[in-house]
Amino acid sequence: QVQPVEYGGGLGQPGSSLRLSCEASGPLFYRLAWFRQAPGNEREFVAAIARGGGATWYADSVKGRFTISKENLKNAVYLQMNNLIPNDTALYSCAVTNNVVGYPSHISTYHYWGQGTQVTVSS
Repeated sequence: QVQPVEYGGGLGQPGSSLRLSCEASGPLFYRLAWFRQAPGNEREFVAAIARGGGATWYADSVKGRFTISKENLKNAVYLQMNNLIPNDTALYSCAVTNNVVGYPSHISTYHYWGQGTQVTVSS
């Protein structure tokens, strides 16, 4: 059973940086992504990256502040979060898939999900 595992997260002040990591067992997945869910809100797309690392996608709310990357030939994906704002507070989950036809930002595209790591941005 594939189970992505997230690392990192925690508490950050507005304007600070945090880095999330995720590793998943199994063969190299076609696409890896980060989603987040704040209390009372729907789960939302944050960023995604293709297996080769050459293609990335971002939610408008994080463009220019977050960077997604991955290790070559591994199911290891990272999310560097800079200039954090309180609205970034959420449970961040890693998702992976071998679905080659789904949209990168759609929840239904992804088959395997981690349990999430909490990010809280507060002064």
